[in-house]
Amino acid sequence: MIKGLGHVCFGVADLERSVAFYRDKLGFKCAYDFVDANGRQIGQCLHIGGRSFIELFRSSLPAPAEQGHRHVCFEVDDIEAAAAELKRRGVEVTKINRGSDRSYNVWLADPDGNRLELQQYTAESKQGAWIG
Repeated sequence: MIKGLGHVCFGVADLERSVAFYRDKLGFKCAYDFVDANGRQIGQCLHIGGRSFIELFRSSLPAPAEQGHRHVCFEVDDIEAAAAELKRRGVEVTKINRGSDRSYNVWLADPDGNRLELQQYTAESKQGAWIG
């Protein structure tokens, strides 16, 4: 029935700033615009890779003050290279950590404070039994 995650959607205060972050800092590709009945751009869909997308929509709602465990995680092949490239692009990332799932990760935030995780699976990752 369900075969995967189609997209994650965030409300953002400044659409252009957020699109620039996901496009220029994370390297996602702009797929298509969302427009209202008056032809005004109200959102942007970006292609992450494979069959996955992220949607950004103009929103005046504040980001939750305490994000807790709420975040979106993107898989990478090389956590060290990904973290170094993000730092080169001016993105603040945490030090590389090995989580309780035995995968490596780093954390960052988008311009609206939405928490993002980059994760590299290892031979010992708990996800291994599920992803082959």
